[in-house]
Amino acid sequence: MESLNRAGPSRAHALVSRRVLERWLMPALGIATLFGGWALLSGLGLVSPAFLPGPLTVLRSMAEHTREPYAGSVLQMHLLASLEKFLISFSIAVLLGVPLGLFMGRFKALDWAVTPVFEAFRFIPPIAWVPFAIFWFGTGFLSPTLVIFAGAFAPCVLNAYRGARQIDRALIEAGQMLGAGRWATLTEILLPAALAHIVAGIRVGAGFGWQSLIGAELIVGSTGLGYMIVQGGSNLEPAIVISGMITIGLIGAGIDYGMRALQRRVQRDWSR
Repeated sequence: MESLNRAGPSRAHALVSRRVLERWLMPALGIATLFGGWALLSGLGLVSPAFLPGPLTVLRSMAEHTREPYAGSVLQMHLLASLEKFLISFSIAVLLGVPLGLFMGRFKALDWAVTPVFEAFRFIPPIAWVPFAIFWFGTGFLSPTLVIFAGAFAPCVLNAYRGARQIDRALIEAGQMLGAGRWATLTEILLPAALAHIVAGIRVGAGFGWQSLIGAELIVGSTGLGYMIVQGGSNLEPAIVISGMITIGLIGAGIDYGMRALQRRVQRDWSR
């Protein structure tokens, strides 16, 4: 009995240690290796600072441009401009894409009518919509939002559709036998049962949408992180370019982390 009591805490300690290793120590080691290699390349002169400034130079540039404007705005204002475009377009993509996918999975006639058009649409790269967006909306706020929508919309539709198609038909029939109408079937049976797929699609759509936004801002736009990067490249200022890239990566990772946490929670609640 005493040996069993000793085994319990030791096993728990090993589990905690492994979790700390996976979640904190290994990621920290990876980041340290990346920045260490970067510092060596720049510090030893293996790559000219004119092409690859060191990490400290880039961090100083980031700090400086939180106070001093670059390309018309400080760094945080460029970030807010990008986030505003992303949140508006991504929200529209979710609000339109998820119901469309559910309806396509539920009603065969709609599925037959929409699927050929949707299949063609989803294989068009979001960046290919940039010239079309310029024709319609010019170089202002709306052009990047159309490109983001094009990137985020298809994953939302596709995963909602797959979730609706994988629901057990007997579950829907049982609800209808108990008096559930079309709206109740959709909101109380179809939507909860497909929720895990829907959240997975939203997560993928968020990633594609953020990437699409930056791609659009690199080509068209007067504000945002992509625009700041273009201006830094035009002025031969690699520290500005790398500052923008780091900011884009950190925000993208944060968005994905939030979506992944939401996805895990939905899957955990649904499995109960």
